[in-house]
Amino acid sequence: MRTPQRQRGMSIPGILLIAIMVGFYVMCFVKMVPHYFEYNAIKGIIQTVADEHEPGTTTVGQVRRRIDAMFNTNQISAIKIGDVDIYREKGKTYIDASYEARVPIAGRIDALLKFDDLLVEAGNPGAR
Repeated sequence: MRTPQRQRGMSIPGILLIAIMVGFYVMCFVKMVPHYFEYNAIKGIIQTVADEHEPGTTTVGQVRRRIDAMFNTNQISAIKIGDVDIYREKGKTYIDASYEARVPIAGRIDALLKFDDLLVEAGNPGAR
């Protein structure tokens, strides 16, 4: 039977293991959070441009130039204007800015963040 002195608390290897696990999750969190902030900025830009769109008068080129100007103003680097699909279908204009971001974690380990909900119907406020 062990004495209570020997049974109290965690061992040094146990503490190190937990510290390594917590450190890994904190490192992943710190590396991924900026991508989510940039995603929210891109989502706001796309929604703003879609709400400003006037069907019948605004051209696809004007929409593209407006998005490019807002990307430049907000210093968006995750996606370029060439990656944004702007197309007309059945008289409606759609803006598709879905993209993926690859975040290096450690060595050959990467995290892939997929932002695929950025398809918006322009000229129809609040529509998805």
